[in-house]
Amino acid sequence: MSGSVQRTESWTEAFLAEPEEVASLRRLVWVHLTAWGAHELIDSAQLCVSELVSNVITHVGRGTPTNLSVALSSTCLRIEVHDPDARALPTLLEASDDAEGGRGMALVQALAKCWGVVLHADCKVTWCELATAPPVSEEPTGSARVVRATKVLSSYRDGQPLPTPRHSRLGAMAAEAAAIDVITDLLHWLQVHGHDPDEVLDRAQTHFEAELRAATRVTH
Repeated sequence: MSGSVQRTESWTEAFLAEPEEVASLRRLVWVHLTAWGAHELIDSAQLCVSELVSNVITHVGRGTPTNLSVALSSTCLRIEVHDPDARALPTLLEASDDAEGGRGMALVQALAKCWGVVLHADCKVTWCELATAPPVSEEPTGSARVVRATKVLSSYRDGQPLPTPRHSRLGAMAAEAAAIDVITDLLHWLQVHGHDPDEVLDRAQTHFEAELRAATRVTH
């Protein structure tokens, strides 16, 4: 995470559960998490908010008065969606590959470290928590190659910070996608300039493994 978050940051938004509100709420999530320095949580938080709000729209009804609460501490990002219907409970479904719906809470479960529902007499609260990580060095000390690679990968996200893989599943997926794009572009470049991409890949793999063996000998 970019810096240590020692205090709790929080934000609450009241809205009517309509499909057009989802994009606005995603934007507000981006604004607040950016201000809090929690860049690596933005993608996962936006998806969780989208699914929790869409669940209200689908199962409680459009136009339902709803509240979104987001709170960030040093250990987790907690997202809560409050709606007035304590009867329509979210359900974790095993959706088939060609199903148009049913994956919402499965996606929340995949992204969050935990989720649940709190029932009150006149409302319910559906919540999930995304894990934050203690501040750590983002790159191994003295790893010039990793520093250079990070700059290249970030350039493939239109200047947006690269999500830190160790902090979220979505961050790992975004980092892998960016790396694949970089490698693919390099292979195209090599082929256009008369090089054998397979041979270069083999040489790069050999070089990479040799550097890992050398690093292991140094650390042990």
